[in-house]
Amino acid sequence: MPQAKIGVIGGSGLYKIKILSDLQELDLDTPFGKPSDIITVGSLEGVNVAFLPRHGKGHRLLPSEVPYRANIYALKSLGVEWIISVNAAGSLKEEIKPGDLVIPDQLIDRTCQRTDSFFGEGIVGHIIFADPFCPVLSQVLCQAAQKLNASFHKGGISLAIDGPAFSTRAESDLYRSWGAAIIGMTAAPEAKLAREAEMCYAAIAGVTDYDCWQRHCEPIPIDVIIETLRQNTHQIREIIKLAVTRIPDRRDCACATALKSAIITDPRFIPAEQRQKLDLLVGKYLT
Repeated sequence: MPQAKIGVIGGSGLYKIKILSDLQELDLDTPFGKPSDIITVGSLEGVNVAFLPRHGKGHRLLPSEVPYRANIYALKSLGVEWIISVNAAGSLKEEIKPGDLVIPDQLIDRTCQRTDSFFGEGIVGHIIFADPFCPVLSQVLCQAAQKLNASFHKGGISLAIDGPAFSTRAESDLYRSWGAAIIGMTAAPEAKLAREAEMCYAAIAGVTDYDCWQRHCEPIPIDVIIETLRQNTHQIREIIKLAVTRIPDRRDCACATALKSAIITDPRFIPAEQRQKLDLLVGKYLT
């Protein structure tokens, strides 16, 4: 099976990466079911990259229908250590305009319909999640965006909701009062699961519209949002193309050892079935 240290999870508007060469398509299965779609492994600027469309080709899956655990597990099984997540988002700040990009450094999880951990069923783990996005990978994305003169914002709070409906005006006002910069539907639980899998995870969000907090104009129609999404996608592809050549060979960040002191359960009491199910993630700590 081909291996790749870098994974890209494509969001709304990014269902394939045409810049990959020497493609191999993998129809994988995991202990958590099948991932969203076939994973494509190919070469990008001489670097092996695994690409997975989060919503499936043709955008078939609602944000809360995405098999997040299967997606992360499948990428981990291919040797992926770094994940670049591509997301669409609405802006909660005047200065973050439609067409801009945001590389967030914080996350508020308002989802409640999704399984957000690999742990449970006889094994308990508590990861440190104070900084949900890998600072090293986020910095690489920022440097690539800056090099390409992209209109981007470094840092900011990304807020995740279940959807599929967009926010009410009252909700949008609430999120703004919390200081959130952007709002989307897919950063959680993806970031949390990546940390549990000891993978470096960073996001690049394409801003499609102002969320509905603005009173002086009507919410933007979905067809206009989709057009902005297409424009963002081109910029994001170029940033990814440059970023993969700048990702370090060695990981020195805390993401790489996130489970070192996270597992609380005495190994003697972990059910054999659960131990086997999670061996890819926790096996090295249970010997």
